[in-house]
Amino acid sequence: MPGGYVYDRLMSGWKQSLNAAGIREPELRRDYDAQRQLVARFRRTSYLAARVLLPRPVLPHAVAATAVMHHGDNLLDTGPKPQRVAAWASWEQQVRKALDTGVSDEPLIRALLHTVAVYPRLRAVVEEYLSTATAELEFTGFATEADYQAYVDAYSLPAFMLVGELLGPEADDGRYRAACRTLLDGSQRLDFVNDLAEDVREGRLGIPTETLERFSVTVEDIAAGHESPGIRELVGHQVKAARATLEAARELPARTAAPYRPLMGALVEIELLTADAVLASGAGVLRGSATPPLVGAARVLLGARRQARGQR
Repeated sequence: MPGGYVYDRLMSGWKQSLNAAGIREPELRRDYDAQRQLVARFRRTSYLAARVLLPRPVLPHAVAATAVMHHGDNLLDTGPKPQRVAAWASWEQQVRKALDTGVSDEPLIRALLHTVAVYPRLRAVVEEYLSTATAELEFTGFATEADYQAYVDAYSLPAFMLVGELLGPEADDGRYRAACRTLLDGSQRLDFVNDLAEDVREGRLGIPTETLERFSVTVEDIAAGHESPGIRELVGHQVKAARATLEAARELPARTAAPYRPLMGALVEIELLTADAVLASGAGVLRGSATPPLVGAARVLLGARRQARGQR
């Protein structure tokens, strides 16, 4: 059956990636397998892009780092605040202890420890993420654009750098991280407008109050789902601002380590496709998030794959 054939090919490729990364001890392979399953289930597009575009030796490490980011998101976003605070404090303590001792009972942390051993510079990135991620616990909305930018610095960028550090130059003069921040600024702004329907239900609107007031839109208007001219203008304004920032992020691949440029370029282009889809949806985002067209995303990945093959 075609589905079984594709699955077999993916699994074969994953095993080859574990071999190429030098991950041969059975328990450690199972640890990385568990993270692959998590990432493939919840971040399918990102996993497929990485699977197609990343060199095999780095793929398991990128998957492990992505799994850490996803697990952290779940802890910080799921349940009443006291539950989230306790869950994050326990997780942070486990990770910090493991970094100090080099051992853990958790498969995700064991995979992370091995990846940090292979990429020692990642330890500082993990510690920064642990120190700043509580910004997500406190997030209920922004009063001003400056508040939004502070959130990008405190949470969005450190979370992304768990993976971004693996793909950057070994010695960054600051320009690679700055380019990553440009991507995260545009991507996070786009996510906040695209997820309006979900976020307003959770009482965590990501568009600053001062921006809502500029277009005479209230939280109640958004919650009611009224597709007013003000909401259409608000969505258009936010998407155009995000798109301008994402276009500036097209310089990011040039700052990325050469083997990983096709993946980073594809990520930027798919975000731009998503921005176009959200803009076309307009106030329709009040009914649900927009997604990039499948054909367009496939075209981006195929072009990036040709570029990646040309570099190998």
